This record gives sequence, structure tokens and C-alpha cells, in this order.
Amino acid sequence: MIEIILAVIVIALVFYLIVKNYQPALVLLSAGLVLFLLAFILGKPILGSGDTTGFAFLDIFKQLELTFIDQLSVVGITIMTLFGFASYMNYLGANDVAVSMITKPLGKIKAKYVLVPVVFIIGNILSLFVPSASSLAVILMAILYPVLKKVGLSALTAGGVIATVATIMPTPLGADNVIAAKTLGYDLFDYVFLNHAIISIPTLVVMAVAHYFWQKYMDKRQGAKAYVDIDESKVEQEEKELPPKYYAILPMLPLLFIVIIGIFFRDIKADVVVLTFISFFIALIIEFIRKRKLKDVLNQSFEFFKGMGQGFTQVVVLVVGGVLFAKGMQTIGVIDMLTQSVQHVQSAGTILTFIFSGATFLLGLVSGGGLAMFYATIELIPHIAASAHIDGILLALPMQLIANLVRSISPVAAVIMVVASVMKVNPIEVVKRTSVPVIIGIIMVIGLSLIIL
Repeated sequence: MIEIILAVIVIALVFYLIVKNYQPALVLLSAGLVLFLLAFILGKPILGSGDTTGFAFLDIFKQLELTFIDQLSVVGITIMTLFGFASYMNYLGANDVAVSMITKPLGKIKAKYVLVPVVFIIGNILSLFVPSASSLAVILMAILYPVLKKVGLSALTAGGVIATVATIMPTPLGADNVIAAKTLGYDLFDYVFLNHAIISIPTLVVMAVAHYFWQKYMDKRQGAKAYVDIDESKVEQEEKELPPKYYAILPMLPLLFIVIIGIFFRDIKADVVVLTFISFFIALIIEFIRKRKLKDVLNQSFEFFKGMGQGFTQVVVLVVGGVLFAKGMQTIGVIDMLTQSVQHVQSAGTILTFIFSGATFLLGLVSGGGLAMFYATIELIPHIAASAHIDGILLALPMQLIANLVRSISPVAAVIMVVASVMKVNPIEVVKRTSVPVIIGIIMVIGLSLIIL
């Protein structure tokens, strides 16, 4: 019983600190170390005989070392490589070319509210090139707002749609997908395209339709108040020379390689890291052929490795913190108690899905992002799911999708605050525009997960 009380106190403290915008990676790391310290005090073994240092207190930090090594060996290097490639593509201007080419045809659409679902779908496609929701929002406000204004759409409609675009697009290049697939024992292609996509794509289509009706209703209801002036100084972009149009294909190379191998060459076992490095060197060769200045090209290519560093600081440390926290919960004995309690419960899968999804929703709503919750619990899910006699994906996938959706209805989320500042309105005004489509999306995610998975 004492273990449960201590675990609840630690969990409550973690929840409180994350809500108060303390650095989530360090919060989870510290909480994991505290749980191991409590396990040490209670006389529980920290490490097995093959890994122990010979002194239980030092084993706590040995566990931290082993967690870093384990995560960096597969998941960590994958995430860092993807970040590096995205950073290099952004530096080359290849992302800008892709965004420009994809958004250019929108100016030909004259029926103004038809643009709403179209912009939503295209924005989600563009999230493959620009994974940061807040960065993509700034780009789309700069590029698409003049187009939307020209056909008579309000600024709040534009902002409401743009604030929801980088959410649940199925892609094997997403860090959360890489982590979920590895932890649950799925091939990355199978996880994304045979499981994630059958939930996320119908959800995105329904959200697009919901946007059409909701934005139309809100414009009618708010009237002239919806037509605010944006702060153009916040979306002004530096004029820079873009590379040739064929560069638009470069950011998609890893995705194309993954899809082609996953469909046509299933016997080839090439992971994301291998395919991303191949894509990087293809881009490097193309740059050299175009510029004919080897020294400059090699110097500029170092952006790839700077991006890898960003991946480590922004995601990998958070993942390590989540895994260490999960291992601490296991070591103190709480997870065994939880798994035993659900072994003989009828409809345990449904109940657990609602519990995990609900907790993710609440944390995401008050903190502006639910992925910290996802990273903290994903390591526990296979064990808990096995005890409930269900596939872990039934718990993990709804959590993952809700974690990405909920930030679009949190007034403290970066993407909401960015869009609100551009339009010079209160973040709540943006949330009013995103709320109904996102809530419908969350309901779709849970419903489809329970029916299909």
C-alpha cells in the first residue's frame, strides 16, 4: 500500500510541474530518479545481477546511464537523424519550395468556404515538410492569409483552420510514431499505414467537414468581429532566393523510400536511419552538382548535424525521461499491482483506453501538449495491455493521436498563442474556432480505435 501512496504523490507532483510549464524532460528524469530512490529505501532491487555496480545507491544512476544507452541505440538515433534531415532541408530552402508549390493552386478556388476544408487538408500534408505546429502556422499565415482574405474569408476562420493543421497526419517520419512502433513491437510501416492511418485519415476528413460548417456558422454569428486585421510584422519572411522547383521532392525522399520498400520490397530490412542518411547524401550530391563548390556544400551540410543536436535536446531527452519514469514505476511495484487488478476485469481494454486517453486529454489541455504524458507511459503499455489481454496499440494509438490533437484547443499551446498574436486577439478566440472540429476529431479517434483496433 505504501508503494501506491508514494507513487500517487510523485505522479501528482509531475502533473503539477508539467502544468506549471517546468521543463518536462527534467521533471520526468527527476521523478524517475526519485522513484528509484524510494525503491532503494524500500529495499527493492534496482538492477539485475548482470548490471549492478555492487552498491544499490549507485545503481540508481547506473539505471539512468543504461536508459540513455538503450534509447540512443535505436529510437534516439532515429529521432536525431530525422531532425537533422529536416533541419538541412529547411536550410536549403527545399521546404519553402514544397510549401510554395503545394499552396499555389489555392488562389484559383473562388468559392470561399470550400477553401476551408481544402486548406485544412493541404496544411496537414505540409506538416510532413514542416513538423513544428507553431512554425507551420506562421508560414501558412504569411502565405495563405492573403489568399483567404482575397476571397472574403475572415481572419478568425483562417486562424482557426491553420491552428489545427499539424496534428495527426500519418507519417513514419514522426518521432512519436517511431517510438510507438518500436515499443509495441510493430514494423514502422505497418504501424503507420496499417494502423495509424486507418484511424487518423477518416478523422482528418471528418474534421475537414466539421471545419467547413463550424467556421461558416461562427462567421455568421460573429459578423464583423471575425474580420480582424493581422499583425503582418509577425508573419513577414525574409526574401531569399529559392532553389529550383525539383528541390521540392528532397524533403519527401525518406518517406518515399519507406513507402516503396514497405509496399514492393518487404524482404529488404532498411530502417529509417539508413534511408534518411541515403536521402541526405542524395541531397548533398544534388547541391554539389548545382553549386559546384564542394567546400561550401560540405560546410552547409553541417546543418544536418546541428539538427541532430536539436533532436536530442527537444525529444530524445524527453523520451529518456519518460522511460526512466516508467521504469521507476515498475521497480517500485506499482505496475505489477495495476496489471493484477485488471486481469479479470470485463471490458478492461475499453476502460483502460478511456483512462489513458482522458488523462492525456486533461494534461494536454492545461499544459499545451500531451506528448509528455505519452512518452512517460508508452513504456508501460505493453505490460499493462498484456495483463488485460488486449493489444497495446488500443491504448497507445488513441493516446498518441489525442496528445497531438488537444494542443489545438489549449489556450496555452504554442501554436494557439502564435496564431492569436498574429491576429492580435485573445487565445480563447482562436480556441473557439478550433474547439468543435478538434473535439469531433477526438471522439472519432476513440470511437474508431474501439471499433477497428
